Amino acid sequence: MRLEPWNEERIEDIVQLWNQEIGASFPMRKELFKQNSFTDENICSPASMIAVDNEGHVIGFVVAKIYQEIEKIDMSRTTGWIQVLLVSRKHRNHGIGSKLLANAETYLKAAGANQILLGRDPWHYFPGIPDKMEETKAWFAHKGYENNGTEHDMIRKYNVNDEVKIPKIGGVEFSVLELKDKELFLDFLHHCFPGRWEYEAIHYFQKGGTGRELAILKKEERIIGFCRMNDEKSLLIAQNVYWAPLFKESLGGIGPLGVDERERGQGYGLAIVEAAISFLRQRGISRIVIDWTGLVEFYSLLGYDIWKTYAAHKKEI
Repeated sequence: MRLEPWNEERIEDIVQLWNQEIGASFPMRKELFKQNSFTDENICSPASMIAVDNEGHVIGFVVAKIYQEIEKIDMSRTTGWIQVLLVSRKHRNHGIGSKLLANAETYLKAAGANQILLGRDPWHYFPGIPDKMEETKAWFAHKGYENNGTEHDMIRKYNVNDEVKIPKIGGVEFSVLELKDKELFLDFLHHCFPGRWEYEAIHYFQKGGTGRELAILKKEERIIGFCRMNDEKSLLIAQNVYWAPLFKESLGGIGPLGVDERERGQGYGLAIVEAAISFLRQRGISRIVIDWTGLVEFYSLLGYDIWKTYAAHKKEI
């Protein structure tokens, strides 16, 4: 076995390995893997490696990241991420995963990281270790990673007669963002939700987003709330539609959502989600996923059930 540098020429083999090992629950597409694991400029190249056997076959890999972009966004530059670490089942228990992880930790620390999170990276696949992967959780615990929370994906299937109306609340209006309001929206996020959500929105527009994926809540011409909504026509493959190949019908996604803290306590949060769902339903979407949330009771009010569960893990280095 030897380690090779992270190299997009290996993408076919890497995706094949992914689907061989975990594709039944998390089916990987080449375009998604390229988007999240090759074009993200936060990939820490020396920390990301491919394990190959003596015949040159890919038998494992690790993708590691640390924030490196020049934009002055409130994103930690001392947090490292292990986006994914995967070894072929028949090649486990031979130290391959340990070598991949040790290499990733060494170079993330050299790049300035003082803690490492499993998943949760920009352009992530998971907010933690999928809950059913007990051996994986035990392995990372042995490597010094602490379980520090639980996250969920939730799902609902709508029938033809399940009508979701856009809420009517006095003094506010719900709509799909128009491109002319792009700066108004980014300003809202910068002041109310600096960090990851602002980061995602900036990239959304940089990559050609038109606003169709954003439901907004306006009050006196001010944006006071938003909810992201995704479908198969979205320019980017967003987190809540990653696993769309599991379904025959088109999959939609909701979230994140946020309301200006000065306007909370008036039911706007639930209402903006209902508006986003209504917009997706108008586009013919009957199955909708909400990813990476701990707000189980909140979304259960809208008929959503837990679909997938993840155990968040981190390690101080």
